[in-house]
Amino acid sequence: MPTLRTRPDPRKLSAPEEELFHAFYLMRRGFDRALDAQLQRDDGISISELEVLMTLVRAPGRRLRVRDLVTLTGWEKSRVSHQVTRMAARGLLEREDCAEDRRATWIRLSGDGRRVVVHALPKHTATIRRILFDALSDEQQEELLAISQRMIAAMEEPEDVPGL
Repeated sequence: MPTLRTRPDPRKLSAPEEELFHAFYLMRRGFDRALDAQLQRDDGISISELEVLMTLVRAPGRRLRVRDLVTLTGWEKSRVSHQVTRMAARGLLEREDCAEDRRATWIRLSGDGRRVVVHALPKHTATIRRILFDALSDEQQEELLAISQRMIAAMEEPEDVPGL
């Protein structure tokens, strides 16, 4: 059986590479969907809404400028803008003028937004624990952490595909 490492053509995946990629893809997508479904079912919010709320919870004064929210979430500005508009309409966030920069707007966590986070986190954390931590041994968790860190580093490197 060929190993995952030996592959002469970078434009094609071997059968073991294809199997690994497919399993990884299903795991990653399934994990995201399971977390989103749990939040929708138990708290009526999406994983994207929780991401914005948690970013604001961690921010000084529980507020951020839109550009900082864009940076911290890694989303496009238009996506952040649409998400903030929907969440403000639901009372989870508040918009404020920025006295320091009239072109900027502060996005602040509202009292309702904070209550949603406080209510959602215990069940959300339990779901993460069940799927991720309970399913893996301590050694597997350490391996997954190392693998994740290496993949993150690889994503930050400039793309250079030899032979293409």
